[in-house]
Amino acid sequence: MTPPSLLAVFAHPDDESLVCGGVLARHAAAGARVTVVTTTWAPGTYRADELVDSVRALGAEPPRLLGYADDRVPDSAPGQPHWCDVPLDEAVARVVAAIRAARPEIVLTHDAYGGLTGHPDHRRTHQVTLLAAAAAGLGDLHPEAGEPWQPRAVYLATHPDTALTDLVPLLARARKSVLAVPQHQVSAVVDVRPWRDRKWAAILAHRSQVERERPLPGILARLPAATRHRIIGTEYYLRVGLVPASPPLTDLTA
Repeated sequence: MTPPSLLAVFAHPDDESLVCGGVLARHAAAGARVTVVTTTWAPGTYRADELVDSVRALGAEPPRLLGYADDRVPDSAPGQPHWCDVPLDEAVARVVAAIRAARPEIVLTHDAYGGLTGHPDHRRTHQVTLLAAAAAGLGDLHPEAGEPWQPRAVYLATHPDTALTDLVPLLARARKSVLAVPQHQVSAVVDVRPWRDRKWAAILAHRSQVERERPLPGILARLPAATRHRIIGTEYYLRVGLVPASPPLTDLTA
């Protein structure tokens, strides 16, 4: 049976491969439609070109870049506002249009922390994507963005505190914060070892990040293979349901 179609909405080129590359590769290999939306960096920039190579390695469709500026790299989108400064309604409308165009059953994005490091672009993408996933099914909202489409769920790529044994010292040496959710909150633990080679190829496609020591692709590239395999071989998600109960509830339940 073909797995659900996926739309991954992430802030920067490389987020898609680092936190959910295994799941994207797994669904694409089984014949599901897999689409990646990246909210920052403009088409034609070097990281946009790397992103094209990365999603190709995963088996996904060509990526869609919204073309806003990275909060910490102004020349990522010359002349465009920083993603965090874009009016909320505009940002939501852009993601609603992407959802309605791809018509995914599941949307993937950052968790509420914005991933391990809490980058402001990650947090903004989390907020906008949750709003857009709900708005996409409502015809009176953003009618210019296409016919309504309601995904069944949003899955938030995350890291539980029990899975950070290898990552905490590495990120600490790179002077990065480490944010994690309690293990009991995790909805899905996915073994992606069969697709690990594709995931790693997708990470390596982000060449500018691999060459540097502080970004996570660069950190991973300098690790012993066994440690790297352990880190990238499992992915964790929090599920946010969007489809109403049937029949409708007559009271609020936990």
